[in-house]
Amino acid sequence: MKRKAFALIFTTSIVLTACGGGGESSTEQGASAADGEQLFKQNCASCHGVDLKGGAGPNLTRVGEEYDAAEIEQIIKNGKGGMPQGILEGEDAKKVAEWLSEKK
Repeated sequence: MKRKAFALIFTTSIVLTACGGGGESSTEQGASAADGEQLFKQNCASCHGVDLKGGAGPNLTRVGEEYDAAEIEQIIKNGKGGMPQGILEGEDAKKVAEWLSEKK
């Protein structure tokens, strides 16, 4: 029973973390293009790991070898596999995609 309760709490916390805060976006705060890594840490690292080595989501350490920035941006916006759509939108999605496309 304890194992099931822990699994439920753990899963719920991951889902809530992945959904983001809903507050003011970094674009509204005047963020620059160099914020891709910070946006990733805030919105994506709970599934993909701070070190990009994966967890609930796939390993992204070499994602730039498979996809270019535009393709990564579309995956971020539309989701893929178990990844939900809309975690990041607009300029924030573009910044993270550009940052990830450099991972080769």
